[in-house]
Order: sequence, then C-alpha cells, then structure tokens
Amino acid sequence: EITSLLSLYGGRFSGEQEICVNSPFWILNIPSEEMARGLMKRTVCAKSVFELWGHGRSAGELYASLKNYPMDKMLPYLQSDSTYKVHIHTFNKTLTQAQKIKKIDALEFLPFQGKVNLKNPEHIFWILEDYGMDPNNVPEEPFHLYFGRWIADGQRELIESYSVKKRHFIGNTSMDACLSFIMANHGRVKPNDVVYDPFVGTGGLLISSAHFGAYVCGTDIDYNTIHGLGKASRKNQKWRGPDENIRANLRQYGLEKYYLDALVSDSSRPIWRKGMLFDAIITDPPYGIREATRRMGSQKETVKSAEKSTESNTFVSSNYHLSDIFFDLLKFAAEYLVMGGRLVYWLPIYRPEYTEEIIPRHPCLKLISNCEQMLSSHTSRRLITMEKVKEFKDQDQNSYLLDGQYMPYRGHNSFREKYFSGVTKRIAKEEKDNQK
Repeated sequence: EITSLLSLYGGRFSGEQEICVNSPFWILNIPSEEMARGLMKRTVCAKSVFELWGHGRSAGELYASLKNYPMDKMLPYLQSDSTYKVHIHTFNKTLTQAQKIKKIDALEFLPFQGKVNLKNPEHIFWILEDYGMDPNNVPEEPFHLYFGRWIADGQRELIESYSVKKRHFIGNTSMDACLSFIMANHGRVKPNDVVYDPFVGTGGLLISSAHFGAYVCGTDIDYNTIHGLGKASRKNQKWRGPDENIRANLRQYGLEKYYLDALVSDSSRPIWRKGMLFDAIITDPPYGIREATRRMGSQKETVKSAEKSTESNTFVSSNYHLSDIFFDLLKFAAEYLVMGGRLVYWLPIYRPEYTEEIIPRHPCLKLISNCEQMLSSHTSRRLITMEKVKEFKDQDQNSYLLDGQYMPYRGHNSFREKYFSGVTKRIAKEEKDNQK
C-alpha cells in the first residue's frame, strides 16, 4: 500500500534499513513533508508518520544519534514562542507514568526553548520503543528506540466509519472496509478517475474508490443483487427493503454524486465499446464457496432449458471455471484499462500447491504486488495488483493460450473441492479428538 501511494504522489520506495517483518516501525526516505502528509491522507495500514531525528538500539545510541542531528533542522520547532509536548509509545510493553517521565527527562539535553502544553501543543514529539512481537517474552530493554516530530496520522478511522456492520445494503461476501480501502490504494485511485468492478455484488469496493473522489460503476450477473431484491443477508432480517441497493450505500456516505451505474451483465461477454475506458479495475471475483461462479449459457443450453420449464423467463447460467474467470478478467483489463491503469483483484489459493507460476499473466500487464491473506491452514487468497504497460492489440486476444503456461492455472478450478476437503478433514479430526 505504501509503495503504491508513494508512486501516486511522485515518490518511490527506498528504505534506509531492510524492512523487518518482525517490527511495526519502518524508516522511509520521503522527499518532502507535503508528500508524507499526502500519503497519510490515504493509508489505512500506517498509523502515523514522523520526521526522524534520531534512533538506536539502546538509549545511549539514541541520544548520540540525536546529538548528531543538524541543529538548523531542529531549531524551527524549539523556539521560545512555541508550545510542545513529548509523547511515549511502547510497542508490546506498558510503562508506568513514572517510567515515562524518567525517559522524557533524559532528553533535557535537547535545546527546547518553548513551553509545555499537553492539551493543544504546536509541535508534538514522540519517543517510540520497540519491544518485539512476542507478548510472552517481553525483553527488559527495547530492541530499538526512535525519536521524531509527529507529522500526520493515517486514515484508520475510515475502517470504523465505513464498517460493513453499519452499512445499509450488504451481501454474504461484502468486502471488509479496511481491505476495500487497501485495494483502492493499490489501484492508485485518485479524484475524477473512472473505476469499474465487473463482479460488483453489493458495491462494497465502489465505496472506497468513491471516497477518494473517483466515479464508480460495476456489473454483475445476479439481477437480484443489483436491484436489491430477495432474501436479506443481515441477521434477523428476512427480506431486503425497497431502498436497499448500491446507490443507497453511496448516499449513506454522501458519495452518491460519484455513482455512475450498476448493470446486469455477464463479465465473460463485455458490453462496453472498444477503447480504453477505465483508470482502475478493482474487484473480488467469486470463488465458488459462498457465491456461485456463473456465466450465461449457450443458445443450445437455453433451448434445452426452455423445453424443460416454460415458467422461467430468465437466461440460463452455466459453470464459469475459476481459470476462465481470471483469464477473462486479465484480457478485459488489458483491453479496457488506460495506459498505466491498474487491475486489483483477489486470487484464491490452495496453499500446499501454491507457487508463483500459478499467478495468471498477460503480456500487456505487469505484476506490481502479490500479498497473502490467510483464510485457513490450507487456503488463502492473494491480493494481486497489475499495471497496464503495453497497448492491447488483436494478437493479444488469446496470447495466454500460446505460451504453454495455461495448464498450471487449471488448478484454480478445483479450489472449491480442495477448500471443502480441508473443512471435512478438520471436522473429522475434531470429532475424533472429542471421542478421546
């Protein structure tokens, strides 16, 4: 997320230190404070950003580092007519008030000239201490200490204010608000973009893009979901209300002006005119677990169905294999994304068989990132971000069939069976354990 947002604001990711997966703190090179503030107006992963004045593996190292920090960079924030406070944050440890005051007093060598104001200071300074990730083995002294000037907080409050629990219209698979915002950030969604979701469902992914000022639209094969008809997914509610729909969700958050439309359509048969239409495609295709994978059947299947039932006036749907869903999605993105536009989607994975080779590819799309979210001991889903780097030509239509790499992707088709085989095994093991 941070890498995508930095590139959105014209910067690039380069850490002073190796990114340590066992630490919640990163040291980043960001060209300007303005860019750092822009980053924090978007991120839901990062909590805060600070201008780093010093750091070290011990208190002595921290103080030595602070003494080496250029005085001309410090002085504008330490003037006699300014107010300040020092805040202490410890990760994986709780300090007493006396311990905190002792640590703050140890910084008296810094040339603070202003007055302390705990309620409304002009400048806030933080001491950050990292005590590792193991709550059962907390060290006496921190592994690393940092001191810096607070610049801005991230957007974590969006997770609560856009929570699915409070949302007007939801379905079985409405995307969690936090993940929805992360996907919009991966897609580098910005004001006045046009963002499209080909498996729109209840429109959860449209909301985050609209929040960032993009115009949003989507399609789905399910007529009832698009129109908010049928049984409700919410507990203690039998049927959906007359105003439960995607537009009502956007209206709930004051974002209705960004809503273009949602159409009933089969993603395997695009309805759009040829040309580059979308700045980002952000979607969560069905995996066949809680939502069926369907597409419109052939004319022959429709005739057979009509012979069986004269009451049905809806089109026939047939199985839509996962491998076909992803290839149709990549082909569509290659054709309809603007140059530099991004495709962001979830790919379900059976972990024992996972290798990088099973990530679907397309010659017009470059893989930007591949992040894992665990679902169970044997399944997960990967958040795949791709960027359009080459103009789509007619010869790219079925290019994936020519490179001999199509077969490994067929493994996605049996994801449902593998998913439930794991569930069945787990239930059998629990029953066996209970009998003991």
